[in-house]
Amino acid sequence: ALGSVARALVSAVIPAGRLPWATIAVNSAGSLLIGWLMGRSLTVNDTTLRAHSFWVAGVCGGFTTFSSFSWQTVDLMQKGNWGAAVANVFLSVALCLAATWCGWRLTR
Repeated sequence: ALGSVARALVSAVIPAGRLPWATIAVNSAGSLLIGWLMGRSLTVNDTTLRAHSFWVAGVCGGFTTFSSFSWQTVDLMQKGNWGAAVANVFLSVALCLAATWCGWRLTR
């Protein structure tokens, strides 16, 4: 629930535009957090495993929504906004991969 509420707050704060910036921001931030958490998981024991699962599957799973990303991209295509759809795909993938790598690097 925490991740879903945080996502709703980001969507309320970041206005809709030609691109779905709230979704791009959420997926990038969630990817950064997941990368950081996964980097830290190298030293997970039984006690921290439950907390790790809570943050990775629970919070990040509720926060990042590639289903929204997919739907918004299809919606842009259906509306004939092919340039925005392609930009959405490339920006989302590039930023999320970079954020995951940065999150992982923060633990090193």
